[in-house]
Amino acid sequence: MLSNSCRILSAVALAAFLGTAHAQSEDKAIKLNQIQVIGTHNSYHAGIAANESKLWQDKYADAFKGLDYQHQPLTQQFDSGVRQIELDVYADTKGGLYAHPSGPKMVASAHLPADPDFDPNGVMSKPGFKVMHVQDVDYRSTCQPFIGCLKEIREWSHAHPGHVPLFILVETKQGKPEGNLHLTMPESFTTETFDALDAEIRSVFPANELITPDDVRGHHKTLNEAVLAGKWPTLAKARGKIVFLMDQKAVGPVYLAGHPALRGRVIFTNADPGQPDAAFIERNDGPAADISALVRQGYLIRARTDSDTKEARTNDAATRDAMIASGAQMLSTDYPINEPARWDGHYVVTLPGNVDARCNPVNAPATCQVEESK
Repeated sequence: MLSNSCRILSAVALAAFLGTAHAQSEDKAIKLNQIQVIGTHNSYHAGIAANESKLWQDKYADAFKGLDYQHQPLTQQFDSGVRQIELDVYADTKGGLYAHPSGPKMVASAHLPADPDFDPNGVMSKPGFKVMHVQDVDYRSTCQPFIGCLKEIREWSHAHPGHVPLFILVETKQGKPEGNLHLTMPESFTTETFDALDAEIRSVFPANELITPDDVRGHHKTLNEAVLAGKWPTLAKARGKIVFLMDQKAVGPVYLAGHPALRGRVIFTNADPGQPDAAFIERNDGPAADISALVRQGYLIRARTDSDTKEARTNDAATRDAMIASGAQMLSTDYPINEPARWDGHYVVTLPGNVDARCNPVNAPATCQVEESK
């Protein structure tokens, strides 16, 4: 005969089981593109070191304002409810290309105390993709190299089984640096470079932990055809998995070369609606009505709620509120719940009810229930 304590424990276990079963049942009724999450912009951004900041502010006060933010490590962001991050990636085939930025030299020339070493373990001297915002100027990252960031993501994912899928936006940095600054010339991304990028991702995440274009396309001829037919996986199947997305449109043709409609590729391109590879579309600046129309068609959309610290400095919520209402599935900000702006008003971006994910306000079914409290 069971004791009272055993009966209580059994009842608690049964309730937990039924609650989980209920959640899984609800998840089967909603697709991956029918949720909405908070993301961060330049999620790795550790900020510019103190003495370098003084010098850049003196020379380029207005431009520096747009760089005057920083994020907590990825693990802490995920713990607080962020479910989409952005990583800026530089190719460094031989290693060492970005190992000696001009910032420390500039500080030394100004006879200021040295800032903390940005690379105490010599990671930047080794081959492999690196993560940073602007070479030589804004190069400090909370995770380094790219594969190190990926391992941190996977470690968090394994520690939180059943989490809402994580969306990883990848921006490839290349091309001649703008302006009059003499910055290190980055490597170009060729088809072979993208093959190596895919290989790094696959070296960390096995196929069963990813949602790739092939998974969505299925037997359809193109990815766009599958998306318009509603073939995104259900939330139940997507939980605990990772989705990689490409930031810029310009690199799409190179990434697609030899991979029509993204066959065999890991990352969803930032495509134009109707193109064979169209599944993910950036609409960083809206307008909200256009975003809503694309969401209703089935596309996955990323929008920005703020940029360059402008909205944060004046606590201007107009863009934020419009993007939340638009139904964009990923709402990217520099100010998630655990990192409100330091200026008056303390601008911050959260979903109603302060949840990790919610039913999409534009395309979720009426019976949708996916909220997860932090």
